[in-house]
Amino acid sequence: MPLNYPLAEQTLDNGLRVVVSSDRAVPIVSVNLWYDVGSRHEPPGLTGFAHLFEHLMFQGSRNVRSGQHFSFLESVGASLNASTFFDRTNYFESLPSGGLDLALWLEADRMGYLLDAVNQENLDNQRDVVKEEKRQSYDNRPYGDSYERLVRLLFPEGHPYAHMTIGSMADLDAADVEDVHAFFRKYYGPNNAVLTIVGDVSEEDAFDAVKRYFGHLPAIPAPPPAPDGTIGPLDGVYRDDVVEDVPSDLITMMFRLPVDGTQELDAAALALDVLAGGQSGRLNRRLVRDEEIAQSVSGGALPLIGGVSFGTLTGIASDGIELQQVEDALVEEVEKLAKDGITADELATAQAQAERDWLEQLATCGGRADEISHHALLFGDPNRINTRIDEIRAVTADQVQAAASKWIRAGSRAQVTYRRQTEATAADQPAGDAAGEQE
Repeated sequence: MPLNYPLAEQTLDNGLRVVVSSDRAVPIVSVNLWYDVGSRHEPPGLTGFAHLFEHLMFQGSRNVRSGQHFSFLESVGASLNASTFFDRTNYFESLPSGGLDLALWLEADRMGYLLDAVNQENLDNQRDVVKEEKRQSYDNRPYGDSYERLVRLLFPEGHPYAHMTIGSMADLDAADVEDVHAFFRKYYGPNNAVLTIVGDVSEEDAFDAVKRYFGHLPAIPAPPPAPDGTIGPLDGVYRDDVVEDVPSDLITMMFRLPVDGTQELDAAALALDVLAGGQSGRLNRRLVRDEEIAQSVSGGALPLIGGVSFGTLTGIASDGIELQQVEDALVEEVEKLAKDGITADELATAQAQAERDWLEQLATCGGRADEISHHALLFGDPNRINTRIDEIRAVTADQVQAAASKWIRAGSRAQVTYRRQTEATAADQPAGDAAGEQE
C-alpha cells in the first residue's frame, strides 16, 4: 500500500536532525523531540535517570520558571506530555499552528539551559514525585510490578534491559546534583536528538524557525554507545509466583524476541498477534469463548533495538477456575503454533490488523510526528513511515512459523503468576512472596 507523506530533512551545524512533514489539512502543528537516551543507556548505579529527566524537564530552565512550560503551552490550546522508554526519551506537544514559535523556544531553552534550574531543591522534589509514581503505578497497583519481575527473569543481571525505566529508588536516593548534571551533559544535546514538526507550516518556515531557536546551541561530546544487548532465546522456564490481594488470578508469559528492524521480528510479532490479537485470536476463541476458563487474554510484541526485543501473553482466569488450567492452555497453543504454523487466513487477518493500527497512528499530526522521530532516531530513516505496511505484508506464513519455533516456545519463557490470597495460601506463603525459580 503506497503511502506518500511528504518528508523534508535537514541537519543543523550542531548536529540536530530535523524532519518536517507539511500538512495543511487542519491548522494544527505537532512538535516532537526524541533524545537518544533511555533506560538501556543507564550504567549500574544510575538507573532511573532518564525517567527522572522526563520530570525535571518540566521544572524550569534558564528563561522558564517551574510550571511555566505547561502553563505557557496550555494557554494557547496545546496538549503536551513526555515519556521514557528502554530505548529513548521523547517530549511532544500539539497546538494551533500559531503557537509553533512558542513550542520551539520552550524546547530549545530546556535543551540548552535546563541545568540553570536543576538545583538540590528541584532534584529532591522530583525524586519524591518519582517515588510516589512508583508507589502508585508499581507497588500499590494490582499486577503493577509484573513487568519488573519478568524482565529480571528474562535477562541476566547487568543486561541493558534488565531494569525498568522507573529505575532503582536506592540509585535515585544516592544521586547528588552533580551526578544529575553529568548525566544531562552526556546525553541531552542537539547532536543526540531528532526534532520533528508535522502540520500546518511550510517546510521553509519550519526549518527557519528551528534554526532560529536551536541553531546557536552547542553540540555535546559524542555520547557513549549503549551496551550491546544481543542475546538469544531464553534457555529454560523461569517462574515468579506471587500470592497477594489481586482481583483475579493472572498469568503472564514473556519471551525474548528478535531485534527490531528485522523481518524476523515482524514475523514473531505476527505470531503473537495470531495467538492474542483481538477477538479472532486463537487464545480468545479457545480460552474465553469456547472453554470459558479465562476472562480475557492479551499479548503482543514489544520491539526494541538493543540486540533483542520481547513479547508477552497474558491470561486472567475466570472465577472458580484454577490458574493452572489457563497456563496449560497457553502452553498448548504456543507449542501448536510453533509446530503446525498458521493458516493463510490467519496471516491475512493479523496483517490487516497491523495495517489498521499503523494507519490510525499516522492519521493524526501527533501520531505521525512521533513515528517520524522514532524511525529517524532509531533507524536513521524517517521514510519508514511510508514503507512499514509493505514490510509487514511481505512476511510469509513460513517465516511466522520459523520465528515462533525459534523464539516463542513454552520451554523458553519467563513467567509470573498472581494468585489471590486465601486462607489456604496464607498458611503456606506470605502475601507478595515470589519464588523466582527456574523450571
